[in-house]
Amino acid sequence: MSSIPSTAPREAAQFIKDRVRTIDDWPQPGVQFRDITPVLQDRRALRTLIDLFVQRYIDAKLDAIAGLDARGFIIGPILAYELSLGFVPIRKKGKLPYRTLAESYELEYASATVEIHEDAVKPGDRVVIVDDLVATGGTMMAGTRLLKRLGATVVEAAAIIDLPDLGGSALLREGGVPLYTVCEFAGH
Repeated sequence: MSSIPSTAPREAAQFIKDRVRTIDDWPQPGVQFRDITPVLQDRRALRTLIDLFVQRYIDAKLDAIAGLDARGFIIGPILAYELSLGFVPIRKKGKLPYRTLAESYELEYASATVEIHEDAVKPGDRVVIVDDLVATGGTMMAGTRLLKRLGATVVEAAAIIDLPDLGGSALLREGGVPLYTVCEFAGH
């Protein structure tokens, strides 16, 4: 993966960023929510987004794509399909029906727990974990820890948006998790 640039091609990244909607004071005052639904609704934007991820990972020799509940479930399965891989859901606590491992973490305005089926990946599997954005990095770190507890190698964490001012991308990189994002937004 070292020969792959760490950022998306500028024109495509800007095309995606221009379609992300910002909603002020949601879900609470002071939060700027970055809404990806306009990207998903625009057929060209969705195709561009998926193509960026596919081109990045086409030669990465992956075994699976893992997606974080809930918006990682939108991009993750599409990417897995395009790469002819399986998809591994990492869900909020209490949503998976089989035996699970759990990991708790802090969000920018709450705390939560995610779970993974204990047989979701095999030791040595090479996995990319995806979500819509990286804020504080808690969800992505928790998902990464779950995959590693099962013996998988997390090749990279990937997201559409980085919110670097919230510290999540720095936390991931300091924790040894390579990170790829398509675009970033300053502020909260």
